[in-house]
Amino acid sequence: MVTKRRRDLTVMQQLARGPIDIPFLMLVVILTAIGVVAVFSASYPTAMNEGLNPANYFIKQAGFGTVGLVAMCLIAKINYQTFRGLSIFVLAVSILLLVLVLPFGYGRSTVGAQRWISLPIIGGFQPSEIAKVGVIMYFAARLSKRNTEKHKRLPSRHPLSGIYAWLDEKGVLEPIPYFLILGLVAVLMLMEPHMSGTILVLVGGASVLFAAGIKLYWFIGGGALAAAGLWVIMTKTSYMATRLAIWKDPWNDGMNGRDKGFQIIQSLYAIGSGGLLGVGFGKSRQKFLYLPESENDYIFSIWCEEMGFVGAAVVIILFILLVIRGYWIAVHARDRFGALLVVGITTLTAVQVFLNIAVVTNLIPSTGISLPFFSYGGTALMIQLAEMGMVLSVSRQIPAPKQE
Repeated sequence: MVTKRRRDLTVMQQLARGPIDIPFLMLVVILTAIGVVAVFSASYPTAMNEGLNPANYFIKQAGFGTVGLVAMCLIAKINYQTFRGLSIFVLAVSILLLVLVLPFGYGRSTVGAQRWISLPIIGGFQPSEIAKVGVIMYFAARLSKRNTEKHKRLPSRHPLSGIYAWLDEKGVLEPIPYFLILGLVAVLMLMEPHMSGTILVLVGGASVLFAAGIKLYWFIGGGALAAAGLWVIMTKTSYMATRLAIWKDPWNDGMNGRDKGFQIIQSLYAIGSGGLLGVGFGKSRQKFLYLPESENDYIFSIWCEEMGFVGAAVVIILFILLVIRGYWIAVHARDRFGALLVVGITTLTAVQVFLNIAVVTNLIPSTGISLPFFSYGGTALMIQLAEMGMVLSVSRQIPAPKQE
């Protein structure tokens, strides 16, 4: 028995030492490098206005990016089966932090939402960032066993045994625990309020459920219910109703758009000013305190102004290639857990990119969502790179093609 266990352990170690997916790795590195450079250009007017070193944000982001890339490479060397055991711990910690951010967090006075919390060493960060990956990890770990675990059944003499068995056969009961978890996390985020984080968690969890083979009617009904709930929140709460009104006509907000519609107007000015080739790197005018959050949520607007349509298209194409390669890794993953984990992370990244670009172009109402690898924020960047490390870890165990 001992010899067999040692042999099995050796096999798992050998699997974890397979070749890393170079195309995915290079796309992540390129996007991170471009993002750090974009932060430098977009942030130095803000830093100077705050009395800081003009390169303050750039130095910090470069440091975070370096640490994140190192962490990504280290995580890529870990056997991804380890993440299966850690999933329940990560989910539990994320829920605990979402609860603690309500009484002990901050952000109400600046962005009108209590989204950040401070921890020793780590500093300030959004618990929602951990919740996103926590939900995906836990769902992937549990759903990867759905075809091997025996379904629980009521005793034959129980009065509800017949109904229970029928509901179980039709797939009605299986997703309920996952929906309860999603509902709990979503409610905690909406209490901050954090609409974009709520959407991302729901989409990330739903993507894993869909890939795992949960019945389609659950997504039709659940999607309709979620859409109805989001619509009620957007129209019946002053916080989101204001954002919806601004989205419809930012120029009709107070003093000709100089109040709450000011940010999106300046974003559109920046994008429109870029033209085909842009005004040149570092030569943006909107970043000189015209466009708020120019180094954060609206960094893509500055990039469009400076690099034009061509530069914006290059970044979008790089993101598209990253998503496509991520799904390729998921399709070729060694087992179900690896496939579901990569599907969730890749979908989360794709939706986040879409939502950010949709917001800065006023395609959808403002949600306060950042652009992966670009927006300034150390914790978010490092967590995103850690997620990429998980994808690379899965790629190391892709079975080699059979030789004829």
